[in-house]
Amino acid sequence: MLKVTAVDGEREPYRAPDLIWDGVMGNIAINGLDHPDAPGDIRAGQGLATQVLICLHTDRRVETSELDEGEENRGWVGDSFDLAEGEEPLGSRLWRLRRRGIYDGIEIDVEDYVREALQTLVDQGAVVSIDVTVTVDRAASRVDYEVALYGRKGELAYSQKFEILWRQIDAVAHPLAA
Repeated sequence: MLKVTAVDGEREPYRAPDLIWDGVMGNIAINGLDHPDAPGDIRAGQGLATQVLICLHTDRRVETSELDEGEENRGWVGDSFDLAEGEEPLGSRLWRLRRRGIYDGIEIDVEDYVREALQTLVDQGAVVSIDVTVTVDRAASRVDYEVALYGRKGELAYSQKFEILWRQIDAVAHPLAA
């Protein structure tokens, strides 16, 4: 399980990883060999933002009953049998919406999936509360969601608006345009 360190305005611990995104896949960023403090070690400049991306953009395994006929489960297979007591699987169920059209109540599902994915940040004390705002634009066939995370003193620790998940993952502005 990914361990998240609390954020309270001071410098985040060095070991929180950053990610490099190539439009298809993410990878942990490594410092150059000329780095003054930790040459060749894991980079850690955006710890909380990196954790949010990992939580939201990692596929979470679902119960077999949630899968459509012929659909394969995704996520870390170990989450189906190798969770420590009190531990939750990592990731989000947003991938379940990837091939669906916009339906009545999609904003409720998106909010639930985002909150579920980010709850680990609250459980581990990295943030105190989460706000999620979902906007559905049926005319544009688009669902956006905004995430705001708050620290111990009520201060805004992180805020980011996300477009349709699959557009960001595929790094394509208009995935269905031919």
